Amino acid sequence: MTSAVERFRELLRIPTVSSLDSTRVDVAAFERFTATLATLYPLMYAELDREVVGEGSLLYRWRGARSDDPLVLMAHMDVVPVAAGEWQHPPFAAELVGEGAKATIHARGAIDDKGALVAIAEAVEGLLADGVVPPRDVYLVFGHDEETSGSGARAIAALLESRGVRPALVLDEGGAVVSGVLPGVDVPTAMIGVAERGILAVGLSVTERGGHASTPPAIPATARLARAIDRLRRRPFPQRLAPPVRAMLATAAPHAPAPLRAVLQRLDVLGPLVARVLSRLGPEMNAVVRSTAVVTELSGSAAQNVLATRPRATVDIRLLTGDTVAGAVEHVRRAIADPQVEIEVLRASEPSPVSPWRGPAWQRVAATVRETLGDDVVPLPYVQLGASDSRWFTGIADAVYRFAPFALSSEERAALHSHDERIGVQTWLRGIEFYRAFIIRP
Repeated sequence: MTSAVERFRELLRIPTVSSLDSTRVDVAAFERFTATLATLYPLMYAELDREVVGEGSLLYRWRGARSDDPLVLMAHMDVVPVAAGEWQHPPFAAELVGEGAKATIHARGAIDDKGALVAIAEAVEGLLADGVVPPRDVYLVFGHDEETSGSGARAIAALLESRGVRPALVLDEGGAVVSGVLPGVDVPTAMIGVAERGILAVGLSVTERGGHASTPPAIPATARLARAIDRLRRRPFPQRLAPPVRAMLATAAPHAPAPLRAVLQRLDVLGPLVARVLSRLGPEMNAVVRSTAVVTELSGSAAQNVLATRPRATVDIRLLTGDTVAGAVEHVRRAIADPQVEIEVLRASEPSPVSPWRGPAWQRVAATVRETLGDDVVPLPYVQLGASDSRWFTGIADAVYRFAPFALSSEERAALHSHDERIGVQTWLRGIEFYRAFIIRP
């Protein structure tokens, strides 16, 4: 498997950084990634139907024994920008740190999401070398702009729909195998996203005449905007247990100690209390039980001694299953309670539909988890906290799951979109076995 690791490292070294500003995208890096992928996986390139869609995303079709009810495996080749000075190891060097079972690969994209992409490619290439014909068609969807707009995956979903393709199951990035995330549940759990939160970006702005900073008004535009931001922070969205979260807790209940088990088995009565407790157990749990809002961008005056005439803030809102864009905008309006603060919807998408956590599609994922990642791992449904390219496929598939087959610590998860992103070598290699088993399962 050493060669597999070296292929992974070679692809990690290519800086496929995406940006909303297309002029800042190194198109040559993406072209090099695509060419290198073809070189490293020649059987996949030669034997699968391959198309470039949406200015850079890749669609492969592996023809199986039957063409109905195909599988779709998704990943993305783009990564978020880096602040290289914050990293212990260069973000695009893909350095191996440690030895043996403790060896890790440090690189941007090691988890998000080249880890899954290259593991899928390794699984497919190995099965092709073994002469395997999958039981059904398998589509591989490798997006080029998931971290920004997801236009490539969206175009692929539309293309498949136009061809009458209706997948039996779609599997994209999302949850992982984790331990200690649910309080009192000590067994490792595979967090399989059955839904993902919606996305809402709201612009806040205040307009005033401006002038010299030496003679400010009683409430400058910047102060009014700051007050609005603080009011929104102090009036969070209410906590509640969405249906997938209730299912997650109920499934985990048998693995909890007796007092907690009794609580989780009475969510019909104790649900509101459980939601309040979970909201206080850190950012991840808080995001599981409520829509969240945070200001991510601020702008004011262009000069130090000039009053801002139109200071602005961007609020990033993630909508929990059951909430709506319209309802969230109204929440923002009522929380701010100031008609002089203009509220503008910059982009919006509703929460995804909920995929089943019972039945054949769910069992395919859950059984493969237990078979390849450990029979002590408990598969749990949950709500994916961030957005993924899989949201575009909910219109053509009823079973869309978000799960990457990697066991990740809290520190490794915290490095996503931050510095020192890394993955254990053995963890990554087990992911290849997951995808192999997933593809050939009848």
